[in-house]
Amino acid sequence: MYQWFAENFWLTCLVIFIMMSFVYNKVFRTRRLPVLKALIVYVLLALGSFMLTFFQVLGPQIPIVPSLAVAILLMLILRIRYFVEGRRKKKDSGQTGQ
Repeated sequence: MYQWFAENFWLTCLVIFIMMSFVYNKVFRTRRLPVLKALIVYVLLALGSFMLTFFQVLGPQIPIVPSLAVAILLMLILRIRYFVEGRRKKKDSGQTGQ
């Protein structure tokens, strides 16, 4: 896996940027930013993903992509849990109201 990341540096950088953007939008963004501020945030995310790509590919080969994948998986599990709890609460409140 690390060999593929090393051979496809720019694709790895793009994957890291997309995953970081997803995590930012789902976890850290509380409201919509003005265009210039949003542009600054995404430029900084791009610079950070470029730097993290070096950590993924060169040197100690830190598992950045798998770590981001685990973070996204945990976010998905949490969203499913909230969905199931919401349906259960709606079902419970419907039964007690009858």
